[in-house]
Amino acid sequence: MTTARDRGLAAALADARDRPDGEERCAELERIAARADATDDPRTALSARFALVEAYLHLGERWRTVEPVRRMRATLARHPGLLDARPDEATRLRRHQRQAVEALFGTPRVGLDQARSLLDTLAAEIGEDAEAVAELRCRLADHLGDEPAARRAYARWSAGDGADPVGGCPGCAPARRAELLAGWGEPEAALAALGPAFTPDCTDQPERGLVAGLLPWLRTGAEVRAARAHVRAYRRHRRERAAFPLLATHLRFCALGGHLHRGLEVLTEQLPRLDRPADDLSAMEFAAAGALLCGLAAEAGLGGRRIHRPGHGSRPAAEVDVATLGGQLQALATALAGSFDARNGTGHQSGRIGSWLAERPLAAPVPLPAESEFDDDPEIDPAEPGPPGPEEPAPLDAALLTAALDARGEPYTVEPDGALTGRWGEATIEFRRLGEVLHARVVAGRRLPADRRAEAYAFCNAWNHDRLLPAAYVHEPGDGTLVLAAGVSTDLSCGVAPAQLAVLVAATVRTGAAYADAVAALRP
Repeated sequence: MTTARDRGLAAALADARDRPDGEERCAELERIAARADATDDPRTALSARFALVEAYLHLGERWRTVEPVRRMRATLARHPGLLDARPDEATRLRRHQRQAVEALFGTPRVGLDQARSLLDTLAAEIGEDAEAVAELRCRLADHLGDEPAARRAYARWSAGDGADPVGGCPGCAPARRAELLAGWGEPEAALAALGPAFTPDCTDQPERGLVAGLLPWLRTGAEVRAARAHVRAYRRHRRERAAFPLLATHLRFCALGGHLHRGLEVLTEQLPRLDRPADDLSAMEFAAAGALLCGLAAEAGLGGRRIHRPGHGSRPAAEVDVATLGGQLQALATALAGSFDARNGTGHQSGRIGSWLAERPLAAPVPLPAESEFDDDPEIDPAEPGPPGPEEPAPLDAALLTAALDARGEPYTVEPDGALTGRWGEATIEFRRLGEVLHARVVAGRRLPADRRAEAYAFCNAWNHDRLLPAAYVHEPGDGTLVLAAGVSTDLSCGVAPAQLAVLVAATVRTGAAYADAVAALRP
């Protein structure tokens, strides 16, 4: 039986989910979760923290997911059967647990013991040899500088078939393996591992795989291949927010391949993004690669060239010469590496950055292809597949969702935050990506006066009892009216084929319009 207390928490949670992304929404979700803990409402506590984790991921602050994931685990320890009838949510929690462990690699703000505890819990549930566990063990050991342990875990990880629903994107796994092997000084093995990265399983490919191959190709004498890969991949990574962690490799290629003028152009273009990095690791690596490039450029007589560095915080905007900028970037990279090592209790990250800064060119520069060469049809190459077919699954991204709506031929609006909003009959429907989840919010055009609250709740309860989609609820905006809204969330962590996404969008539009029509048919 649903109590008044439960209805209050449920309404508060629905209201929090409707708020714009930002700190206020996160703070409200935290408050609801804490209140649910205090009133012994584990179901709402889990729901609030699921929403909180997804909010942090949407904000690009993965390190903040560690605490809510830990608390969800504590809730399940007190109520062990809570997700027995919800296997999808159990998988979703394990996936968030993996993401929380991965946050340790990106920032020293996550405690080593916290990440290890979450990883041990995950291993106890799905097995030490599960791909997700083996990969995390491998990457953690590598991060700490324990190469023998990393290699043992690598063997278990690479023996998998890529079908682990808890693991990361299977299309990017070969690139992640290649990056490890390249870091261990095995460029040939890195290129061998990279081969599967060029299958059309992932919308980050082939560009991420091309970047993973840049330095191995350079080290094995394939300078022309590396040059083409850099130009082709940078066309995409130049403006893609999620690609910031890959820019360090582009800069290192330019430095070690002798393309110093090109490298300084890339550094000038991307330098403002260093003030808003994806995480501390990507900032450290970008700064180290930039310092290497500036140092080699200064040795080549380009140290007096001036680069504009925008102001940020208390730092004023300035025209900085290459030699001075190199010193600033080296100081930043060294400080961040020291922060990681202080947390880890090792000197591995400082040693790694030191080795980068000591590198010297690997080959004489070769001509870079013009970007226009990649404007039309791609060259016939295993590294350049076409777009996924209608039945081929790929990670959910904005392009897939936009294409699904375009195919319907109906008008919609792209909101500033990336949401896609359209009007179907009496319903306004907003499609939004929340990490690996497709969320659709339906708002009925008709509003009810606030004094019909009981009737509105009764209507939503009856709808949810009789219909699978969408999940209806009442929202009170505080203006004396009631908004009758509904939501549909679909976990697409294993990818989605364009044909499947078209079905999901059509079902949402059809059921959402029916819901709004039912609201419109309520008594005057």
